[in-house]
Amino acid sequence: MKNKKDGYTLKHKLSWIFLIILLSGCTGFKASPVVETLPALLRLLPSAYPVLTDDLGYEGLEHGIQMSLTYYKKIPQDRIFVFGEESYTATHLIRSLEVFQDFIQDKPSSDQLNAMVRKDYYVYRAAGISEKVLFTGYYEPVLKGSRTETPIYRYPIYCRPDDLVTVDLFAFSPKYAGETITGRYTGQSVVPYYDRKAIETREIFMNRVQALVWVDDPVDLYFLHIQGSGKVMLNQGDTLNVHYHVTNGHPYRSIGKVLIDQGKISRAEMSMQAIRAYLKANPEEQAAILNANPSYVFFKIETDGPLGNLNVPLTPGRSIAVDKKIFPPAALMYIQTHKPTVNETGQIGEWEAFGRFALNQDTGGAITGPGRADIFWGNGSYAELAAGHLQHRGEMYFLILKPEALP
Repeated sequence: MKNKKDGYTLKHKLSWIFLIILLSGCTGFKASPVVETLPALLRLLPSAYPVLTDDLGYEGLEHGIQMSLTYYKKIPQDRIFVFGEESYTATHLIRSLEVFQDFIQDKPSSDQLNAMVRKDYYVYRAAGISEKVLFTGYYEPVLKGSRTETPIYRYPIYCRPDDLVTVDLFAFSPKYAGETITGRYTGQSVVPYYDRKAIETREIFMNRVQALVWVDDPVDLYFLHIQGSGKVMLNQGDTLNVHYHVTNGHPYRSIGKVLIDQGKISRAEMSMQAIRAYLKANPEEQAAILNANPSYVFFKIETDGPLGNLNVPLTPGRSIAVDKKIFPPAALMYIQTHKPTVNETGQIGEWEAFGRFALNQDTGGAITGPGRADIFWGNGSYAELAAGHLQHRGEMYFLILKPEALP
């Protein structure tokens, strides 16, 4: 949902992703380079398979699988997907998911599940740093809004401007395959589009694009930009699903890092919640801090949502965002990491280990390499809490039906 395309999908998403996206940004994090020496996926011997359990008791898994099947059935059935050193067609992946979906109908025990997977499925391990994956989280924000501007609802969610263009550089040279630039067409040339500050002042921008809807809080709106999609509860009683459409093409700059550099929040205390609290407590600084990030997101309205980069609805707790360049989309996954428990005050009590099945249905600009994954938590207070604080390492696996087990 990462507001994940071009670095924004239901991704962009928050927690350690708020320590990386908000603290480091999608493109601005300057860490020491790490050399990955292992391939993205390593096929395991059955003796090395993880012990499979599902902390959600399979709840939501069938819906997630059905969304992946929807994606696969819309593409050419002979399209090839790479798992480590092996390749499989879309037809094979469809049957792989259907067999698994049929098997979990009766909610098998852990012993039954593990026996079936060892017999009929290959398991591939994501080979991140030391074969560990850093898990972060994102969520679907819910905002209050109005279809018309009012003294309360005065912060616009804009649609894509007519003068914003995206240029595929491959058309100019094969060496630019997969690269694009976004800018503004002036009639003779393409120049950089307006940055966040220019758009927010509205003096230059206000006659160039319509607002889809107006909301009541600039901080909530900013985090909607980070998440990439969300719901707007209208004062007229309706609900709108707003989804990432395109950015203004400017690089993302982390306001979390800005606040750390200015000594306003310590690195140890940095989280989405800490940023929100500081901005709420210091409204006179909001504009300068938010405008420190020149990147800006334009939205569109969808009938369903939130949507991931596969254009299918995401399933809370089941949809995962990973690097779309190296992992097979829509594939069945198994993850092992930690989740927060909430105490009586509504705060995180402790972190407990869990394992569950998931689907690769999203991506994000900060989610790169085999050692990163972002969990979509859904919406609500727990989802926001988990997304804002999750920054734990764990394991990630991909499953595919063995060719000889095909029905």
